[in-house]
Amino acid sequence: MSSFIITGTDTDIGKTVAAAMLTLALDGAYWKPIQSGLEGVVDTKAVQNYTGLPDDRFLPEQYLLSEPLSPHRAAEIDLVKIEPETLIPPCIDRPLIIEGAGGLMVPLTRGELQINTFKRWGLPVILCARTGLGTINHTLLSVEALWAREIPIHGIIFIGDENRDNIKTIAEFSGEKILGRLPMLETLNAASLQKTFDENFKRGDFLP
Repeated sequence: MSSFIITGTDTDIGKTVAAAMLTLALDGAYWKPIQSGLEGVVDTKAVQNYTGLPDDRFLPEQYLLSEPLSPHRAAEIDLVKIEPETLIPPCIDRPLIIEGAGGLMVPLTRGELQINTFKRWGLPVILCARTGLGTINHTLLSVEALWAREIPIHGIIFIGDENRDNIKTIAEFSGEKILGRLPMLETLNAASLQKTFDENFKRGDFLP
């Protein structure tokens, strides 16, 4: 089964919506190991609401932290000790979509960056990037960080309004596969997510 790590070039980039779309389109399961911030709807519940998939498709978070901060700081405030070595992707009989916390270089502890946990897992990364100003720099830096650690990159999903030259430029400099563009959706539900996937992505790009 294909499993993917979903990460972003920045926070609040739309990777939770991308993860929801892929979980639905690939008939998969979703796991967010570390949730920082419990006010409002947490990401796991949001993905469940968006997709309408049953409870058994959503694996419980390993760490639930109250403050919407970097995990290392949120854990300190909650007097919780994050032990990155205990974060192990479960083996299941369907595609697993794993959503990281923020971007690649987010600290999980004072001594461990999230990207190093991704390295240990050895799973392919799908990088979510904005389409607008600044995305060329942020995306290429993220790609370089993944290359430096020999972490496999499955491809890049762009999120936002159409910007063909930014996407083209990143594709040319990185050589990485552009999986598609996820536009900003006015309505987030199973129908809109499936329609968006069907119109902007190729299912074969996510199969073994």
